[in-house]
Amino acid sequence: MEVTKFARSWKAPLLLLSAIGLSNIGDWIYLIALNLIVLEMTGSPLAVAVLYILKPLASLLTNVWAGSFIDRVNQRRLMVAMDIIRAILIVLLPFLSSLWMIYSIVFIVHMASAVFVPASMTYITKLVVPEKRKRFNSLRGFIDSGGFLVGPAVAGVLFMLGNPHIAMYVNAATFFLSGMMTRWLPNLEENGKREPFKLSKTLIKNDWAVVVAFSRKKIWVMWIYFLFGFMMVMATALDSLEAAFSKEVLLLSDTTYGFLVSLAGAGIALGSLVTAYFSNKMSIFFLLGYGSLFVAVGYLIYAFSEGFFMAAIGFFILSFSLAFANTGFHTFYQDHIPVHVMGRVASVFGFVEGILIIMATVLIGVGAQWGSIKSAVLIGSFVMLGITLMQGMACTHMKGKKGELVKASTG
Repeated sequence: MEVTKFARSWKAPLLLLSAIGLSNIGDWIYLIALNLIVLEMTGSPLAVAVLYILKPLASLLTNVWAGSFIDRVNQRRLMVAMDIIRAILIVLLPFLSSLWMIYSIVFIVHMASAVFVPASMTYITKLVVPEKRKRFNSLRGFIDSGGFLVGPAVAGVLFMLGNPHIAMYVNAATFFLSGMMTRWLPNLEENGKREPFKLSKTLIKNDWAVVVAFSRKKIWVMWIYFLFGFMMVMATALDSLEAAFSKEVLLLSDTTYGFLVSLAGAGIALGSLVTAYFSNKMSIFFLLGYGSLFVAVGYLIYAFSEGFFMAAIGFFILSFSLAFANTGFHTFYQDHIPVHVMGRVASVFGFVEGILIIMATVLIGVGAQWGSIKSAVLIGSFVMLGITLMQGMACTHMKGKKGELVKASTG
């Protein structure tokens, strides 16, 4: 009887998790295959590096207006549309012979992803009841880590069977299937019709003003939101030096470095499972505060390491703790940002975060070039530690004022 009750209550969330997991695996196949296609076409590492610049640029361009659009349309239909659009565009890539056409298609794919992510967060908030959110988010972390581990493995098998173009077709199929699975999810619109609107500069300007007003009203909520985003900015900047640090400072071989990366995936997977199992016994603020703190501790251990063993310990601690931090943050976000402004908040802060990522990555790269890789990683890790300590204090303050918080409506 309990199993039947569980199956019924988790039917839609598990279907959504399956769709997310499928597209996540496809993302990794797509990333690896696209790198090989461009490298084979041009023979230029710089041409491959441009692919990594396109994502933050697409996010910046899209986040300016995406929130205004997301909050005013049916999010489930929008998610399906973004999956289908990505599937169609990726099918076209193997037929293109122009590098600039490939860049253009990839840029649009990234724009679709930048719309999909905040739209899916809004839909998840509506679909998953508050008491199940921590477990759902921890399971999502496990699914994401599974994509990190399974995606490259599937890509490797596909490369052995044929060429990177086959991997592209498989990736397109994963997006299409993900869209079909999302189509089977319930329609959560309050009423059948939406008010017509026209996306304009005035509308976007007014929506940014709404986000600013909300941020001033809920200053502690948005302060925690910003600090967590800033922590992830530093993580992205530090990750940009990961390969160079491992190869040039730790003197790891390609095989050993690959094992180190796999260890990070295993840490996230294990951390997600532990979080899912104990989710009802841990508060959001514990997950967010201590999880983020130990992510920074893991980076510091990695930064101070002199060889593989200490680096492996640091990698495992930071990845294991990241599962706690992500679960806490996503649940915090769902509980404290009203669903009717969620898309706009995510897009505006995503725009700011994109600028900070570019700035931090350039600064830490210049620091590594002019100084040393180790000193750049150490400074970045200490900055992250300071951010997480501030976030911990903010979480403590919020926990003390928990009774005064107005939680987001899911209706």
